[in-house]
Amino acid sequence: MSYRIFTDATSDLPASFAQEWNVTVLPMGFSMEGREYAYIPGKSALPIETFFANMRAGIDVTTVLINVHTFVEAFEPVLKAGEDILYIGFSSKLSGTVQSAYNAADELLAKYPNRKIIVIDSISASLGEGLLVYYAARKQKSLDLDALAAWVESNKQRFVHWFTVDDLVYLKRGGRISGATAAIATILNIKPVMHVDNEGYLVAVEKVQGRKKSLRELVDRMEKSVDTAATDTVFIGHCDAREDAEFVASLVHEKYPNLLIHIDHIGTSIGAHSGPGTIALFFVGNER
Repeated sequence: MSYRIFTDATSDLPASFAQEWNVTVLPMGFSMEGREYAYIPGKSALPIETFFANMRAGIDVTTVLINVHTFVEAFEPVLKAGEDILYIGFSSKLSGTVQSAYNAADELLAKYPNRKIIVIDSISASLGEGLLVYYAARKQKSLDLDALAAWVESNKQRFVHWFTVDDLVYLKRGGRISGATAAIATILNIKPVMHVDNEGYLVAVEKVQGRKKSLRELVDRMEKSVDTAATDTVFIGHCDAREDAEFVASLVHEKYPNLLIHIDHIGTSIGAHSGPGTIALFFVGNER
């Protein structure tokens, strides 16, 4: 039986890749200045550059998970058409979106008992989730639904995320660090190097002094764990910091000249918490 792959906009899966591999990306919501917006990579109701400019100006942003009703509306036409569904979603340790998908699946399967919906917690975020979806979608033609779901489950911890942020004020606003820590780090020009761990949490691993050093550290971390046999494409994400993303890309290309490197925006869901200047590097590794 044929099946469709779904993900959510938190994957930041580039619109061109979603179109090429027939992946449906569900919008994530956010609000700014009392207005609500829907975000899909490449189709934001508020331009992503404006979003980050507003954050730099001190405007607060609130993110919204995908509710059960939205999943039901997206999934039901596919089931009615006789197709099954594989949904690969945002880490459950960072959002309740996957739980909404589970609830929607339970509701719909009671109505369509002959259909199948598989919901997978990617334990990933941003373009790390997007890279997992991209690699999975490329396998769809050669694997049935159960086989592809098994591949995603067995490989998802190999999709490695390394992040750094430029200004800790946004992590402070989100309650992830204290005001005192943010103030001291700013004075000393300390930049955190973070990753998403095996459970799907975003955790700080190291603190380095200076922006350039933090960017180089992302690539140094890649050298320690990348699986060059399994990786043919690397994603680099940025929050309105294209020049720094290109610098990281140049370092990756220098060490791994045969890899395809794709640079794209980190969207509103992650960007709202990490802030402008965030840079992230995603690849397939032996382990996280």
